Formats: sequence, C-alpha cells, structure tokens
Amino acid sequence: MNTPEWLKPGIYGAVIGAVFVGVVGFTWGGWVTGGTANDRAMAMSRDNVVASMVPVCLDMARSDPARADKMETIRAASTYQRRDAVMSAGWATVPGTDAPNRDIAQACLAALDVDGSPEPAGTAVDGG
Repeated sequence: MNTPEWLKPGIYGAVIGAVFVGVVGFTWGGWVTGGTANDRAMAMSRDNVVASMVPVCLDMARSDPARADKMETIRAASTYQRRDAVMSAGWATVPGTDAPNRDIAQACLAALDVDGSPEPAGTAVDGG
C-alpha cells in the first residue's frame, strides 16, 4: 500500500503523541494497570478490616479477668516480642476464627498504650 506523502507527518505525530500521552499518564497522571489497582484495593481492604477490629481487641482486653497479668507479660516482653505476647493473650483472635491475626495484634498493641502509665490521683497538674 502506498500512503500519500502528505499523510506521513500526521501518522508520525499520532504515534508520537500516543506514546507521549501514555508515558505522561502512567508516570504523572496516576494511571495504573489492573493488577496494581487490585493490589491497592486488597491492601486498603485489609487495612480497613484491621482498623475495624481494633475496638474488638480493646474490648476483649478490657473485659479479660486476667488483664493485669497479661499486661505485665506484655510490658515485660521486649519491644519486638510484644505483638506475639498480645497474640498469646488471645486478644488478637477474631471471633469465629481459631488463630490470632498478626496485623490486628500490632494495631491493638499500638492502641493499648502499653508503655503509658496512668497518673496517680492527686498528681495531675491543674491547667486552669
């Protein structure tokens, strides 16, 4: 097939423009492939499930009759072993499952404020 001479610059411009738009779209425009979008959606849903289960974990910790002993065990554990201590306490086990969830244990540990100690009554500074 013979293309007219006047059509070649238009074809070259369209091809170069399409490549340029694709490069700009994927680098600066926020475009992603279907696989990347799926990975991001799965990560967001996992984070939302963990965030929604933290109140359940805190409620289980509050209502546990052996809370004081378990909190001492968690405090005594080294920083990198505290998540495992929360898991062994049973507070990171989602109702209806048999095994504790590591991500929920980590989020629950952050919400428990293990290192924060309550001030004894009468020592609080009056800000007024």
